[in-house]
This record gives sequence, C-alpha cells and structure tokens, in this order.
Amino acid sequence: MTKAIVILAGGFSKRFGQDKCLIDLVGKPLVLHVVNRVSSVVDEKVIVSGSNALKEKLSNLLKSKIRVVVDKYEEQSPLVGALTGFESVNAEYSLLLPCDTPFVSAEIVALLLDLCVNKCAVIPRWSNGYIEPLQAAYNRKSAIEAAKKALNEGKRDLSSMINYLHGVRYVSTLVLQQLDSKLLTFFNVNTPEDLKKAESMLRKGKQFF
Repeated sequence: MTKAIVILAGGFSKRFGQDKCLIDLVGKPLVLHVVNRVSSVVDEKVIVSGSNALKEKLSNLLKSKIRVVVDKYEEQSPLVGALTGFESVNAEYSLLLPCDTPFVSAEIVALLLDLCVNKCAVIPRWSNGYIEPLQAAYNRKSAIEAAKKALNEGKRDLSSMINYLHGVRYVSTLVLQQLDSKLLTFFNVNTPEDLKKAESMLRKGKQFF
C-alpha cells in the first residue's frame, strides 16, 4: 500500500497579515512543523499552494524536501486544494492535512491511513458528530471522482465530496485519544492567540506526545 500526505497551504491570512503557512513558530515556519512531524510515515508528500508566488516561497524554503504545486482552479477552496493534491500524487491512499496543525500526530496519521485500506475514506469524528475532513485519509481515485462531481455541481466544500463517497469509515476521537491524550493533533493555529499558545507549549516541551 502506497501512502501520501497532501498539505493545504492556502494563502494570505488577514489575521496574520502574511501567508499563514509561513508564520514563524519558535524559529520555524508553521508548515515546516507539519512536514517534519509526518514525513516519516508516507511515501509521497505534496503541498498545495494558493498562488505561484507562494509556491516559489515554499520551494525556496523546503529545498526539494517536498513537492509544491499550485491550485488548478482559480477559485480557491479546501475542495479545490484537495483535488489538486490528490491529482498530484500517485499513492493509493492520501491523508489530507492543513498547514496550521503543528502538533499533528504521526501515530494518528499512520493509523488513519492503515484503516483506509479497502475504504473510500477514514474520517475522525467527535462525540458531538463534528467530523475532521481536513485530517482524514482518502482513497485517492475515489476522492478525485467525488471531488469532481461536487465541483461540477458548483459545490466547494469537503462535505460535498464526502457525500459522494461510498464506504466511509468514521473513527471516534475517543479511540484516537489513546494515541494523543490531549488530541492536540487537531489544534489549529487560527489566531494570534493560538500562535502564542502553540509557542508556549513548544517552549515548555508540553507537546503531550
């Protein structure tokens, strides 16, 4: 079974005044924290950029550590980014990730990919029913087909793609908590306050892994 990671880098963030994936977190760009945590568990890695300008910055930063591609469609959305990423790798199964999860768990990533064998997708689900489609494993071919169907109907959200997938397995976060007790794998840096919190945890070594 071949496995890949597709990281959505997005683009400019109004909250941070720069490209979010390049925000400095304890001396290292945010996206590099994600790359370093998951690189060892997959065969292929690709980052999807929202623009050619960001692609150039990322390529210079990563220096061939990971391939960078640009969204194939002008209108940006997580679904467009996901489709671009899935079409850019050859692996049978791909795990989708955002660029702003500096504590992503390699153990959880590996588990989701392993559970995806013979499934169209494996998606974490919280006890309140909320799902995590941006930290989920997908059968690449099935996801491409489903994403195109959703886009052809004018839909741009990942939920629309998932609705076209048959054989989706949902994994309770209570199960994943056995690998990541604080579930920091789902911690997103969405605001300057989140960034300060992440910095504090990293400096104190409180990554809980």
